Amino acid sequence: MSIDNINKPVISCEFFPPRTDAGMEKLIATHQKLNNTIDPAFFSVTFGAGGTTRDRTMETVKQLCSDKQQIIAPHISCMGSTKQQLADLLDEYIELGINRLVTLRGDIPEQGSPDNELSYANELVAFIREKTGDHFHIEIAAYPEYHPESVSPDEDFKYFLNKARAGANSAITQYFYNIDAYTNFVEKCEQAQLNIPIVPGIMPITNYANLVRFSDGCGAEIPRWIRKQLAAYEDDLDSLREFGTNVVAHLCEQLLQAGAPGLHFYTLNQSDAILNIWNKIK
Repeated sequence: MSIDNINKPVISCEFFPPRTDAGMEKLIATHQKLNNTIDPAFFSVTFGAGGTTRDRTMETVKQLCSDKQQIIAPHISCMGSTKQQLADLLDEYIELGINRLVTLRGDIPEQGSPDNELSYANELVAFIREKTGDHFHIEIAAYPEYHPESVSPDEDFKYFLNKARAGANSAITQYFYNIDAYTNFVEKCEQAQLNIPIVPGIMPITNYANLVRFSDGCGAEIPRWIRKQLAAYEDDLDSLREFGTNVVAHLCEQLLQAGAPGLHFYTLNQSDAILNIWNKIK
């Protein structure tokens, strides 16, 4: 199937801030390669609480914004930030010409929840709208397989509706490998008369141990048939990556055929795995 047959899907890619100068150089090269080949609608940059991580996010955003034609969507979270810090950050993004944000609660530190003036993503969305009006296109997170901290599926979906109705324009999901999780989630949104685009997050499969660790941490399910095959390929990296590319490319095709409005690739600051998937679906 050619992606050209789908009605203008919104393709986006996600980076995390590099910790070193060498990592930044590699990220810039990755950005150029993905931009030249895929031409995403935007690139997002993850955000962490605390000064150094936040500073790296801003540095990465500024580097990528050097291409004035490129839309960059920084992540912003309320965990560990005061309202004044958030307001200052929003002002700085406006000065940089940023008009798109990925808005999240953020991770609670291991030592416990810090003192926050805003504690939930819906409060942050409302705060951004209060301070900046309609300047920003606001993305929020969606969890088709439910947030790992959720008490119940119903409570988790209620939280999603709260932040969506606080002023979000669209949502990006946590990654998944079971398409039913996505289609069921979209159906629930439709039943709740929530009509914002729900863009599926896509995680390439390149390393068995890392994928298991990520997935166990964030609550994403790896179907048993995929997990078993990856385990069998653990010492055969070429076969594992070929299998992973085929699985994820097929998932992307199914999602677009099912009406997904786009695809959001979690790049892990690498281009090869994303481009291998892209070449199978373009």
